[in-house]
Amino acid sequence: MKAPRPLRVAIAGASGFVGAALASRLEADCEVVALGRRYGAAPNARRNPDRGEPGITQAKCDLFSVEQTKSALEGAEVAVYLVHSMSPNARLTQARFEDLDLLLADNFARAAAEAGVSRIVYLGGLVPHDPAVTLSPHLASRLEVEFALGAYGTPVTAIRAGLVVGAEGSSLNLMVRLVERLPLMVCPSWTGSRTQPIALSDVIEILDFCCRDVETSGRVCEVGGPDVLSYREMMQVTARVLDRRRPMLPVPFVSPALSELWVSLVTGTSRSLVRPLIESLRHPMVVSDPWLQDRMGLEGRSFEQSLRDSLSRSRVWKRSVARSVQRFVRPRERDARWVAQEYPRWLKRLLPGILRVVENGDRVMLGLRWVRWPMLILQHEARDGRPGRSAFRIVGGLLSAKQPKGEPILEFRESPDGVSVLAVLQDFEPRLPWWLYAWTQAPLHVVVMYAYGRHLARMS
Repeated sequence: MKAPRPLRVAIAGASGFVGAALASRLEADCEVVALGRRYGAAPNARRNPDRGEPGITQAKCDLFSVEQTKSALEGAEVAVYLVHSMSPNARLTQARFEDLDLLLADNFARAAAEAGVSRIVYLGGLVPHDPAVTLSPHLASRLEVEFALGAYGTPVTAIRAGLVVGAEGSSLNLMVRLVERLPLMVCPSWTGSRTQPIALSDVIEILDFCCRDVETSGRVCEVGGPDVLSYREMMQVTARVLDRRRPMLPVPFVSPALSELWVSLVTGTSRSLVRPLIESLRHPMVVSDPWLQDRMGLEGRSFEQSLRDSLSRSRVWKRSVARSVQRFVRPRERDARWVAQEYPRWLKRLLPGILRVVENGDRVMLGLRWVRWPMLILQHEARDGRPGRSAFRIVGGLLSAKQPKGEPILEFRESPDGVSVLAVLQDFEPRLPWWLYAWTQAPLHVVVMYAYGRHLARMS
């Protein structure tokens, strides 16, 4: 009798500290496909995929590409989504992290639906249940991603967790660096917010369970460890584990913006990463319905137990390309294709004495009146007829690299709820020296895009 084929699980975010641990846990009896931008073009397997043997296959996949994501998800029954963009991997990124997260989740949801994936398992964040509470941008983005992943019909198991205590965890590393480097711990009011940290090993056990258990499909699962602690109490435990004497000084008048600045300076972490983490700490993040852990019989490890095995540094890898994402209000009864077609028409009217915009079929040439050669050449493409998307490939011009390594595009994308449109510039390699590009062309692109957004808002 032929043995049943192992469960095939694709993991987006497999190079992160949670994804790598999950892949190692599943590889004993599952076909694991680890999705990653940095993997080689040819699949790298520790098994024979043609024979359905358990193990890990590394698949090169840029989640900014629906096509690559769909190809990587082919044949997978379960897709695990462990992605956030608070630390984007482009050398220059002009976008709010929540807009990048929405774009990536929308790409993944579309690709999963087209590839026939049965279920998506998503690791998000705990949120307050009080409807009167205004969520921080970080937590609101987690919920938006949760909605976007299920927008195209694939059932989603949403696992909501607080601080994950594990190697390479960004929140944990911030706290450890503060305790290591400050002889006196200044404690603003947000350090009194209570949360329910959970050990990485417990998160991996929960993810493993949800990948195999169909009954969790379409449900929200709040998870946490046995300890409910304030951030100040976690710093006290951290000081004890590190054998440091750290007096705590409550300072209620320190604003979140000032906290962001001093945390960034002390820890050496970028403010773009510190900001959403501090903003989210305004809210208590405690489990209200532990039905999943009750069903599993999993109480979890204490914060101190998990901390002792988890003190390490995180590393961030960046690419020498630019990415920019802006969100606009979608004009009524207008789709993404119309928004893309309106863009060159609007540019013609924007600065008619300065800009020269020439449309020739599906090609648009953008330049200056007194310069003979175009600054950028855009080629419209249908993007395989997928609804809600319209894009231009950047195929030339004085401001674009002669032979770009990737596929630079300018895309207009409708959000899953139909309210917004995302303008997405990705994989753009400038011809200008990088420092000059960062100070001139890059901010000018943002200004132009926000002006176009105001134009669309007026039409609404």
